[in-house]
Amino acid sequence: MPQGLQSPVVKGGLLALLAAALFGLSTPFVQAWGQGVGPFTTAALLYGGAALVAAFMRRPQEREAQLQRTDARRLFAMALSGAVIGPVALAWGLQHTSGVSASLMLTLEAVFTALLAWRLYGETVDKRVVLAMCTLLAGGVILALEQGFQGGVQLLGLLAVMVATVAWGIDNTLSRGVADRDPGQVVLAKSVLGLMATATTAWATSEPVPGWTAVAALLAVGASGYGLSLRFYLLAQRTFGAARTGSVFAFAPFIGAATAFAIGDRGASPFLLLGGALMLLGVVLHLAESHEHVHAHDPLEHEHAHTHDDGHHTHVHDVTPTGPHSHVHRHSPVTHRHAHVPDLHHTHRHG
Repeated sequence: MPQGLQSPVVKGGLLALLAAALFGLSTPFVQAWGQGVGPFTTAALLYGGAALVAAFMRRPQEREAQLQRTDARRLFAMALSGAVIGPVALAWGLQHTSGVSASLMLTLEAVFTALLAWRLYGETVDKRVVLAMCTLLAGGVILALEQGFQGGVQLLGLLAVMVATVAWGIDNTLSRGVADRDPGQVVLAKSVLGLMATATTAWATSEPVPGWTAVAALLAVGASGYGLSLRFYLLAQRTFGAARTGSVFAFAPFIGAATAFAIGDRGASPFLLLGGALMLLGVVLHLAESHEHVHAHDPLEHEHAHTHDDGHHTHVHDVTPTGPHSHVHRHSPVTHRHAHVPDLHHTHRHG
C-alpha cells in the first residue's frame, strides 16, 4: 500500500467518505420509494436490507474481535437510537419536506456527534472545531427558516429530520465503544434489533403493506446505505475517532442533496443555497484541524484487528502474522510526540 494511504487520517477519511457516499445517495431514494409507506415499515425494510448484507460481512475470530455479552446494553441503545428513532424520524420527515433541504439538514449529525464525543470521551475540540460547529448550526437555522416560509408541514418535516440527526449522533457516539469489534457482527446485531422493533410497531399500528417494488427498492437501499455504509463508518471510527468520522461523514448530506436535485427536486432557493454553503464551510473547517503534542500511553490490554507496521503494536509473535489479525495483546507504557487522532490508542484527555 502506498505510504500516504497508511496514514490514519487518510485511511479513516477515505473510509468515512465511502460511508458518506453510500448513505448520502440513499436519502433521496428513501424519499422516492417511501412515498405511501409508513415510517416504521420504511425503517424495517431499510434495516432488513442492512441485516441481509451484514450476514455476509462477518469475519473469522482470528481476523476480528468478536462481540461480548458486556456489549449487549450498548447494542440495544444503538439499535433504539440509530435503527428505530433515527430512520423512523427521517422517513416521516422526508415525506413532509424538500429532499434537498432534508439532505442538507442531516449535516447537523456531525455537530451532535462531535459534542457528545467531546463530553463523553474527551476528544479534542479546538477553536477551529468550535467555529466549524457554529457554522454548521447557522446553516441549519437558515434551512429551518427557509422551510418555515414554505408552511408549517414543511417545517415539521425538517424538524423531524433534525430529530434523526440527534438520534444518529447518539448512535455514532455509542458505536465508538464497539469500534474494535467485528463491524459485520455489529451491523448484523444492530440491524436485527432495529428490524424486530420497527416491524413489530408497524404491525401493531396497522401500517399498510407496501407493494413488492417498494419492498425490493427499500431493501436494496438499506443494504447499501445502512448496511455497507455502517460497516465503513465503524472502520473509520476505529481508525480516527468519532468526532472526525462524523465530520467527514457530514459530506453525505451534500451528496444526497445533489442526488435529489439530479432526480428532479428543484426546490432550491437563496436561503437553501446560503444554508448549504455555510454547512459545507463548517465541514471543511472541521477537517482542516491538525493535532500534535507530547502524550503518554498507559499500559493497555485489549483485543482488536491490528497490524505491526503502525508504530503502536510492537509485541512479538513466534511467527509474525502477515496483514490484519486479532488477539488479546498488551501495550507497554510509552511517551512520545506525533500527529495523532482519537483512535483506539489515543483516548487521553485534554485540558
